[in-house]
Amino acid sequence: MDYILKAENLTKIYGHHKALDNFSIHIQQGSIYGLVGKNGAGKTTTIRILTTQIKADNGMVQIEGY
Repeated sequence: MDYILKAENLTKIYGHHKALDNFSIHIQQGSIYGLVGKNGAGKTTTIRILTTQIKADNGMVQIEGY
């Protein structure tokens, strides 16, 4: 399967708060996804990690294999 984006086991901790805890997602090329959740669920943190604005404390992101 061709994935445009692969994120595996993303974890981000701010102080004593885990914003993300082993979050993984695989998005196929041509797919459309949305992030939905309550305030504080980690949506913004996920986008910031995927766009390299911040670094995850743990995990791996690949965009087009890089």
